[in-house]
Amino acid sequence: MKKLKQILAQVKAANDTDPAYIDLLWQLICYSPKMPLRLLQQQMLDEAERFTLSTYDEHFTHTDLTFNGFIWGSGGRTIMITHGWGSKAADFMELIAALREIPDTNIIAFDVPGNGSSEAELSNGALFSGAAEAVIAEYGMPDVLIGHSMGGMANTVALNSFAARPHLLISITPLIRLKENFENSMTAVGVAPAWQQAYLESFTELVGRPASDYDLDKFYQFDAELAHLLLYDDVDLISPYPFMHDFLEKRPFIQSQNFPGAGHERIIKSPEVIALIIAKINAILE
Repeated sequence: MKKLKQILAQVKAANDTDPAYIDLLWQLICYSPKMPLRLLQQQMLDEAERFTLSTYDEHFTHTDLTFNGFIWGSGGRTIMITHGWGSKAADFMELIAALREIPDTNIIAFDVPGNGSSEAELSNGALFSGAAEAVIAEYGMPDVLIGHSMGGMANTVALNSFAARPHLLISITPLIRLKENFENSMTAVGVAPAWQQAYLESFTELVGRPASDYDLDKFYQFDAELAHLLLYDDVDLISPYPFMHDFLEKRPFIQSQNFPGAGHERIIKSPEVIALIIAKINAILE
């Protein structure tokens, strides 16, 4: 968090007539804050089998970046978790503890490059989906695929690279529209509209497509054959409900449930949310 606070202070104090200001905006958007492990989180990771995979960073370093993963259990049914922005595998401690009680399962979670224990200074959506693809390619399509926030969008992108499908897809407050998320982040620290537009143009130049293309509505190519549970908070400001409503209205086959006030980050720790997830997984795997 110290690094993020420094970036925020620099953005607020900088002279926005300086061309180098755009570099600060890249750090603002693409630096994923890292929180230290708590003791119980470290103990949980110590109980896991560890692995290392890599995914190519096509936008920043142009190298293969390694990332760390964790496996609990050795059962025949796989549950995979993709964390969200500024998060890590260990943040799912409460959910993982509950999942480990399900018989004949193994749980896979990992830290995307630029997040948690994995290397890289900056991160982005491509690294999230690339890491998810790498895990699926290595360990096979999971029976249950869980994603939170950016991880929810990344799972959808990753699935488009495979013919197989999980028995159950679970999305927890998934990010719907990346462009609006960028704009909200910049507006929150007082970035002028002209500089927001300049950043979005530089994004298009670097990535080769506009941020508006990174829209879950465009990525989602599935129908009712894929069992999908989507959990959200209708007062969530990071993944706003109007976007969620539009996405779900087009797809009435997705089972959704609102947890008002659960909070974008805290929802993965909610006892009610965890209980529902466990019940749905037990039902699909029995």
